[in-house]
Amino acid sequence: MDQVLGQVLRNAVWERLDMLSDLAERADAPSLVSVARSELPRLAEGWRAMLQAHEPDERGDCPTCSTRWHRCKAPCSVWQVAHEHLVAGGLAPQALSAAGHRPARRRAAVPAVPGQNRRAESPAETTGRHALVKPRPVSA
Repeated sequence: MDQVLGQVLRNAVWERLDMLSDLAERADAPSLVSVARSELPRLAEGWRAMLQAHEPDERGDCPTCSTRWHRCKAPCSVWQVAHEHLVAGGLAPQALSAAGHRPARRRAAVPAVPGQNRRAESPAETTGRHALVKPRPVSA
């Protein structure tokens, strides 16, 4: 059961990130401002919570990444990724592939519930607060 719940959680997070990326690519300017005002504080708070969990201890080890047998010195991979995405590459545009579009985003390879394909969107998801673009058809 924990495995199924974990997969549901991961799928929900990937879908949310995909939705935000789609909005950034396809929504009009006023819609982007609205989304930015609501989502940027949430994303910043999420990064803060994750980084707080990886804050080095008094020995300079990451308490989250370290195990009893292996100590992980700071900066751990979470801090390295945060720096790369928020500081070093923060103002740089995303690289485009040779075909002229952004690389494909990761999609879950495993269905949320065994034996079930990707779930259909509910009416609330296509008409809700962030329903600013039409969803792409899901190809099977």
